[in-house]
Amino acid sequence: MRRRKDASALKVISRKSAKRAGAAPRRAARARVLRIIGGTWRGRKLRFPAAAAIRPTPDRVRETLFNWLGAATAGARCLDAFAGSGALGLEALSRGAAHVSFIEQDAAAVAALRERLAEWGAGNAVVVRADALRHLAAPPAHPYDIVFLDPPFAAGLLARAAALLEHGWLREGALVYVECAAREPLPPLPASWQPLKAKQAGEVGYHLFAHAARGVTRAV
Repeated sequence: MRRRKDASALKVISRKSAKRAGAAPRRAARARVLRIIGGTWRGRKLRFPAAAAIRPTPDRVRETLFNWLGAATAGARCLDAFAGSGALGLEALSRGAAHVSFIEQDAAAVAALRERLAEWGAGNAVVVRADALRHLAAPPAHPYDIVFLDPPFAAGLLARAAALLEHGWLREGALVYVECAAREPLPPLPASWQPLKAKQAGEVGYHLFAHAARGVTRAV
C-alpha cells in the first residue's frame, strides 16, 4: 500500500512540475508582447525576439511620454536610437510621425522590426542595423525633431550618445526623450538640453528635454 501511495504522490508532483515548466514559457512569451497605446495602430500587438537582450519601455511609460509630446509627434522626423523592440518609434508612427529611423544592432530584433513595419505597411520608416554610437558618429543626412534615447542601463552609453547627437542630429527646438535607471543620477548631458519633464516608474527614470540651440526652445 505504501508503495502505491508513494507512486501516486510522485505522479502528482510530476504533473505539477510539468505545469510549472509549461507556465514559465507562456509567461515569458506574454512578457515579449507589447501593444501600441494610441493612434492609427492603437491596440495592435508586437512581439520581439526571445533571444534579443531587449528591455522595452513599459506601456504606462510610453503613454505618459506621448502625452508629454502631444501634437509635436504629428509630422515629426523621429530617431529611435537603441531601438530594441522598436516600440517607441512604432508608437510615434502610429501617432502621425512623418518618418522614423530605427537604429539597432541585434540581428533578430532588426529582422522582427522590419517584418512588423512591412506587415503594417509603414513605408515612412527605415531600420539600420548598426552600433548606435558608431552610427551617430557620422553626420546625418537630415536633423530630427524628436529623438528617443534609451540605451542599455548598465552599458554607460547615455552620455556618449547624447554628446554625439549634438553634431547635427538635432533640429533647433528638438525634443529628446531619455530613459535611464531610476536609482542612478543622470550622467552629464549637453548644456543645450533644457529639462522639461521627468518621472519615475519602478526601476525606470524617464525624462524629456528640449534642444535649446541658439536660445530656441520648443513648447510641449
